[in-house]
Amino acid sequence: MKLTLLSFFFIIIISFFHFSHTTPQNFTSIFSFGDSLADTGNFLLSGALTFPSISQLPYGMTYFHHPTGRCSDGRLVVDFIAESQGLPLLQPYLAPNQNFRQGANFAVAGATAMNPAALIEMGISRYIWTNFSLTTQLQWFDKLKPSLCKTTQECSEYFKKSLFLVGEIGGNDYNYAFFSGKSAAEVTSLVPRVVSAIAETIEGLIERGAVNLVVPGNLPVGCSTAYLTLFATAEKEEYDGRNGCLKKLNAFARYHNEFLRMAMGELRRKHPNARIIYADYYGAAMRFAHAPRHFGFGMGALQTCCGGGGPYNFNVTARCGHPGSHACNDPSSYVSWDGIHLTEAAYHHIAAGLLKGSFTDLPLMT
Repeated sequence: MKLTLLSFFFIIIISFFHFSHTTPQNFTSIFSFGDSLADTGNFLLSGALTFPSISQLPYGMTYFHHPTGRCSDGRLVVDFIAESQGLPLLQPYLAPNQNFRQGANFAVAGATAMNPAALIEMGISRYIWTNFSLTTQLQWFDKLKPSLCKTTQECSEYFKKSLFLVGEIGGNDYNYAFFSGKSAAEVTSLVPRVVSAIAETIEGLIERGAVNLVVPGNLPVGCSTAYLTLFATAEKEEYDGRNGCLKKLNAFARYHNEFLRMAMGELRRKHPNARIIYADYYGAAMRFAHAPRHFGFGMGALQTCCGGGGPYNFNVTARCGHPGSHACNDPSSYVSWDGIHLTEAAYHHIAAGLLKGSFTDLPLMT
């Protein structure tokens, strides 16, 4: 029986409806590497004492209602990505007696991309929080891997369904350098070495079986209330007239991000079977600076929720959780949580931008 023209179009329309609404298969595990933007408790569990305030309220006040070791009032980008995949929130690698079959978090607050010893050799040592750099985090992954899969084939099948988040990382390398008094030129000279360390980690994970990797760039540090406070100037031309952020610092963040993207391009050519996805944290967060109220940030983008006073409510001598500081009643109306890290609300918007594909150069989901 021949198909009529109408029947043919009907079948085409039904087929299109079916395939365009097919739900992509979720990842079955997530492995996260990075610093305080992704740490779900490793820094706290390591016994580090540099930043003890994260072990007490108001950290964790919004979602968990108790401190978890996250440097925020609630969830982070990695938490929202895990939730989107129907996975439990990632446990920190240093947590005892955990089943990491569905993923693990190796990120550590204060971690650097470069080996800390290299930074110390350059005279950058005063503010380094931890020695758990990307190198250490990759070593932790190697220790965990035998409990996840045994044979090459088993690991290949397992990691094909896993998502690897590599970063954000590198921001602390620059933070330590800036806060140690290094000049802009000296900090800029670090970029190739920082990006090289990130690229080596990405390649190391690919060699170990990773297929799907998300690599975030740096946030617009010129909009960070810590930087706005510590590098305040009377020179009005140093500030962006649209949003009040420091122009040169944001230009530096863009430089790092462009360098990172070029390195990722090289890795894509070298490893065509891997999906290496750039996550544009800078672009996702700059929306808050340009139109904060559009995203529900009624207090604007440059005021800190938890702090100890000053033009941006950031005070080095009364940081969040320390005597003299206080937390706002509604963190969701702020972008900045403690002057360095963002609120759960801000991280939620960034995560949504990645999951929708608005701020990734390849779709997160295949």
